[in-house]
Amino acid sequence: MSKTIDAMEFRKTLGAFVTGVTVVSTRQEDGTPRGFTANSFTSVSLDPALVLICIGKSAASYPVFSAAGHFSISILAEDQKQVSSLFASKAADKFEQVAWQQGQTGSPIIAGAAAWFDCETHQVVEAGDHIILIGRVVDFANTSVSPLGYGRGAYLTFSLSQDALAAAGPRARVGAILEYQGGVVLLKTDRGYTLPTGTRLEPASDAHSLRGVLAGLGLDAQLDFLFAVYEDGAADATGVNVFYRGRVSGAWPATSSLQWLALDSIPWEQVADEAERAMLQRFVRERTEDAFGIYMGDAQRGSVQSLARA
Repeated sequence: MSKTIDAMEFRKTLGAFVTGVTVVSTRQEDGTPRGFTANSFTSVSLDPALVLICIGKSAASYPVFSAAGHFSISILAEDQKQVSSLFASKAADKFEQVAWQQGQTGSPIIAGAAAWFDCETHQVVEAGDHIILIGRVVDFANTSVSPLGYGRGAYLTFSLSQDALAAAGPRARVGAILEYQGGVVLLKTDRGYTLPTGTRLEPASDAHSLRGVLAGLGLDAQLDFLFAVYEDGAADATGVNVFYRGRVSGAWPATSSLQWLALDSIPWEQVADEAERAMLQRFVRERTEDAFGIYMGDAQRGSVQSLARA
C-alpha cells in the first residue's frame, strides 16, 4: 500500500545523502550566459560518456535549459561556497561576479572548479515535477582541489579531516562517536564509559589505530565527518585529539565491553573523560537539532564552527 508522502520530510530525508555542489550553465538565445546551483548531478554512462542533471519545472531556469542544445557542469571546490550561494540566488548579474571561461560548446565553465564537464544535450526526460537533462560529454577536466560537499542542508569541507590528521603528528588520539539504532556506541571500562579511540586513524591491521580498535571490537563502522579537534591541556597528555562522527554499518558484534545507549539515557556521571562527556553532550544536542558543527580548541575552551547552511 502506498502512503501519503510529506514533501518536507521527504526532502529532509533525501538530505542524508551527501552530494557535491555544481553550477550548471549554458548560453541563452541572445548569447548571454545563464546558470544555477544544483546537487542533483550523477554519471549515467561511460560509453558513450553521459551525465545528467535534474531541473525543477518551477525553476526560473527551466525554460532555458529544457530547450538548450548544450550545457556545462562545474563541480565547485570547497572554497567556492559563495559561488554556490550566488548561483542559487536570483541575482541578475551572476556571471559578472565570478571568473569563468567558455567551453568547447560555448557554455560557461566556472574558474577554480574542482572539475567540469562540457556537454551537448543528449536527451530530455520528463520526470514528475522535474526534467532529467542528460548530456553527452564532449570535454572535461579534473584537478586535485578538494570538492565542496553538501548534506543535511549544510556545506561540508572534506579536507578538514585530512588537515587535522596531518597536524596531529605522532602524539595523537583519534576517536569516533558512532550511531547505532538511535543511540551511540560506548565502551564499558573499569573507569566508566569511554569512546573508542586509537593512536592514529589507519590502517586496520594496526591494533592501536582507530580502524584497528574498531576491527578488534568486531565493529563494521563508517566514519562520516570530522566532529572535534582539540589539544590536551596537560603537558604529559596525548597531544592532539581528533574525533569523527559516524555510524555502525554492519551487524552488532557480541562484545561484552561494547554497549550502545539511547541519547536520552546516557549516564553522564559515568563518562570517564570530561572532554568526551562534553563532546557527547554536544553531539546529543546537535543530533536533536540536526545541525552539526566542528569543535576546535583545547580540552577546556574552544569554539564550534557551524557548518554553513545553504
